[in-house]
Amino acid sequence: MIDAEKGKVIALLDRRGDLTEMLVRRGGSREKAINYHGITGPVHPGDTVVLNTTAVRLGLGTGGYHFVLYNCSTTRGLAEIHQPGHIMKLRYTPCQLKVNCCEEEGNTRSKIEGFTSLDGVPVITGELHSMLAPACLTLKKLAPRARVVYVMTDTASLPLSFSSLVHNLRKKGLLEATVTCGQAFGGEQEAVNVYTGIISAVKAAGADAVLLFPGPGVVGTGTRYGFSGIEVGENINRILSLGGTPVAVPRLSFADRRSRHRGISHHTITSLTLGHVRPAYFPLPPLFPAQEEEVRAQLEKHAFLEKHFVCSVVPPDIKRESREKGVQLKSMGRRVEEDEAFFKAAAAAGKLGWSFLKRGKN
Repeated sequence: MIDAEKGKVIALLDRRGDLTEMLVRRGGSREKAINYHGITGPVHPGDTVVLNTTAVRLGLGTGGYHFVLYNCSTTRGLAEIHQPGHIMKLRYTPCQLKVNCCEEEGNTRSKIEGFTSLDGVPVITGELHSMLAPACLTLKKLAPRARVVYVMTDTASLPLSFSSLVHNLRKKGLLEATVTCGQAFGGEQEAVNVYTGIISAVKAAGADAVLLFPGPGVVGTGTRYGFSGIEVGENINRILSLGGTPVAVPRLSFADRRSRHRGISHHTITSLTLGHVRPAYFPLPPLFPAQEEEVRAQLEKHAFLEKHFVCSVVPPDIKRESREKGVQLKSMGRRVEEDEAFFKAAAAAGKLGWSFLKRGKN
């Protein structure tokens, strides 16, 4: 069920792409809310809005935001309705919206239909949105002229504009383009599924390397199979079937207090032993001796060396790179100083992806 209440917009705090962050007055309190222009139109101070307050009431990790369901103070025109495109996303919900997908006539359909192979283009894939930044920073440090494109899957946040990280990477020229696939929306290119999302990234957006990750807000239940990141194994199969080179980012941590996520997370182990059919490249950064021993035992227990191409990769100094580029590194509330192994693993994937770039792209 949805909890919905009315509020009044009292101030606009920030705008990035299709998203406006604002303060609303609800009852006697001032609270944060988010509006997506592509769904509910623009907002202005003084507008009365209907808010979805469900997640805040439940104390869920949405950053303490309500979401605008309807703006009572404005009537949207039909200009967007008459723009090209006939594919609906968020289908059969009250918020379904029309997009112009790459597969449609008049868009980039010819490039999708003419596709034969990715010709070995590296595709770096992982289960957490926070892995995106260190992988991207490393790729662009080693290959500043390479075109790097982010493909966002639909297993977490569906609006791309919710990610302030992607907005920052785009603004700084570290990402050349974005693609949203499945029910996710808001990229420069829209795609019906992950396959055409990857194809569009390479053939339409000209990617030399693809970053394939979900948006913010993944789901985990503590059970073996009940987590959204299980898609990583499936993505390896997709990448290989398209002729790409899959690089899987290990979820690696020695700061997480949950034993199931210590060393190589059980999420990574499950998705890469259950979901995959063919092997991926699996980079590991240098660790302290006791940590390396712990990880080696996990690799042996789950026969990783027989299933995947496990590589030792020394990444650049990701802390320095993030400071110099002004990109914040944070995951599960922890900064790079608190969980260095996590970010070094994603940076190692970026370096390994760089090694697969075609000559002349570095």
